[in-house]
Amino acid sequence: MIISSKKIMSVTEASQNFNKVTQNANKYGETFIFKRNKPAYILLDIERMGDEFIKEYEKLKLKYISESIIDEYEEAYKELAK
Repeated sequence: MIISSKKIMSVTEASQNFNKVTQNANKYGETFIFKRNKPAYILLDIERMGDEFIKEYEKLKLKYISESIIDEYEEAYKELAK
């Protein structure tokens, strides 16, 4: 993944001046917050991302939750399937 340097801020800078991070995300749509020279977080401007992004995020969240439940209760599901 190629990230524009304009979208990058350090975790130190983000913790000291969060307003600057939000302004940057507003300007570019997203800001990548780096920790130890590696991407650690992304701040997204949800309004710029639009409704489709929010719907996709919700679908992914539900998928993650359902997969976690299936993994946690796998033995019970196998028993019920008999």
